[in-house]
Amino acid sequence: MEFPKLFLTLLIIESLFIPQMQVQASPTNSNLFREYIGAEFKNVKFTDVPINPSVEFHFLLSFTIDYDTSAFPSPTNGKFNIFWDSENLSPSQVSSIKNAHSNVKVGLSLGGDSVANGFAFFSPSSIDSWVSNAVSSLTKIIKQYHLDGIDIDYEHFKGDSNTFAECIGQLISTLKSKKVISFASIAPFDDNQVQKHYLALWKNYGNQIDYVNFQFYAYDKGTTVSQFMDYFHTQSSKYKGGKVLASFISDGNGGLSPQNGFFTACNMLRSQQQLHGIFIWSADDSKANGFCFEKQSQALLAAPQ
Repeated sequence: MEFPKLFLTLLIIESLFIPQMQVQASPTNSNLFREYIGAEFKNVKFTDVPINPSVEFHFLLSFTIDYDTSAFPSPTNGKFNIFWDSENLSPSQVSSIKNAHSNVKVGLSLGGDSVANGFAFFSPSSIDSWVSNAVSSLTKIIKQYHLDGIDIDYEHFKGDSNTFAECIGQLISTLKSKKVISFASIAPFDDNQVQKHYLALWKNYGNQIDYVNFQFYAYDKGTTVSQFMDYFHTQSSKYKGGKVLASFISDGNGGLSPQNGFFTACNMLRSQQQLHGIFIWSADDSKANGFCFEKQSQALLAAPQ
């Protein structure tokens, strides 16, 4: 049977306006390993940390903070300064570790818990001025240190969640568009105020965020494997579509520890195609035990699937 040309034309036009099904990519495992370094001034160097050549390895310098002493009493104006152990983690040492290991990238983490014997608050006076100052000051540091990306680890807030979302979202978008950075991550934890701010950022700028370094070690010490799995799936549903990384703290003060089943949980996530990577807080504390859990984490990530 032959259809009239007009009918065929209408069919074609209609098909153009039928919503297409959204095909969601299947979750996949990753060999990404990330490590915070430099916050506790324990003389740890990049070269102290074992690096498995079969993983993607990110060092995260901790921290750079928008704390400008010249602007007291309102120091959080987007003018970032270095607060990590820059004597042991210098620009030349960044270049050296990256030249020695082609699988290594180095980023910097913004914010942290404290500065100058007080909390490191996110408290900008305006979105536009904060973003402008932050782009300028961070670009200078990133280029000086030959860095690849940034991590957002603000934990205390005086501004509202929308201001945080716009400041951080515009910062990440601008640095990426200018090709100053190649990756960006966020580091929330399960606290109502913290989640309110990061979920607002995720809602508006989630497509600009490559990894979610969720601080699972902020849960109670003694967390079980089953609890960890519940926490992981809960947070993955909140940061839907994001690459949520498994994590632990190397001093054993919170969350699911390696001794109590962290790697069991990672293997379970791997079997579910949800092990997007592992990160550790921090190299400074791991130095005392010879980085044994860094070696174990990377061996798991590098193992054939």
